[in-house]
Amino acid sequence: MKKLFFILLTLLWTILSAQSLIDLEFGEDDTFEIVTWNIEWFPINGQATADSVSQIIQALDVDVIAIQEISDTTMFKQMINDLPDFEYYFHSSYFGGLAYVYQPQTVQILNIYEIYTTQQYWRPFPRSPMVMEMSCLGQNYIIINNHFKAFGDGIMNLDDPWDEETRRFDAANLLYDFILNEHPDENSIILGDLNDILTDEPPNNVFINFLNDPENFLFTDMDIATGSSINWSYPGWPSHIDHILITNELFDEFSDPVSQIETLKIDEYLSGGLNSYYQYISDHRPVALKLFPTTEIKEKTIFPKNIELTNYPNPFNPTTTISFSLTTENTESTEIIIYNLKGQKIRTLPVTLSGVEELWMT
Repeated sequence: MKKLFFILLTLLWTILSAQSLIDLEFGEDDTFEIVTWNIEWFPINGQATADSVSQIIQALDVDVIAIQEISDTTMFKQMINDLPDFEYYFHSSYFGGLAYVYQPQTVQILNIYEIYTTQQYWRPFPRSPMVMEMSCLGQNYIIINNHFKAFGDGIMNLDDPWDEETRRFDAANLLYDFILNEHPDENSIILGDLNDILTDEPPNNVFINFLNDPENFLFTDMDIATGSSINWSYPGWPSHIDHILITNELFDEFSDPVSQIETLKIDEYLSGGLNSYYQYISDHRPVALKLFPTTEIKEKTIFPKNIELTNYPNPFNPTTTISFSLTTENTESTEIIIYNLKGQKIRTLPVTLSGVEELWMT
């Protein structure tokens, strides 16, 4: 009888402690989160896949997801349209479409476009990189979603332009040039299914130019790549081939203790583990980056010695009067920067330093 009681308790504890997709979490109110996810020819198992992916997106609650391999665009549209807090963008499903899923409450889209689209670039880029210029929590970002050429033998043959490693090498170098030439001083993130590992020796490492330029670029997931295979993004091989690369403008944000990078092991939230994940969702795990924003404005601001600031009415819609007085050693003009409750910058108001001023904002 005691043995039976012990078995029943064990089963009950297993049921109560089991995780499910609704237990996933990653997003926070005061951080910027971006995820790369090859979703394997969505949907690999029809409506069951769409239902699972929908739960995952809602539970993670992140700002942006860069997705690769959209096959059925109609089902993809319907899935996101059924999520009240998310919107999407994709160009086409050609050869496994790229897409962005994002939260419009926290993300302001400034522009979305493709690069390296002409025929001369089809060899390095079977899928043209998709650039999203966006703003979140008062910071602007350049995001580049990619899906590099797959396969290869691990040996880069630069004498063969159609060698898979060479094609990935050329694609990486084109992105390297694009950032340095077009966005040299902006918060830039290159991410996606880059279909190669970071730890190859230099003669065969397709990312060598990025790795040889640590002053400008950093693979945020390098510790994952060099660590245990249980955390890799492509467990079936196993290998780690999904990456998130940042430029030096984001180094300080990434070094903040709140920031983090991890492979999201969604399979651990499924009763069937990896087998269920492969059957219903994807063969790639998502890789997620969380950044705690810090801006140059915050670092360089000279704060007044004394300041008084009020606005009336408060709260307001659509007009308020802002009254202030301040003293400061800064002889340059001062600004009042207004954010809403979501951390989004609404307006910047230039003001002088002397006396009391009233500013109207509608």
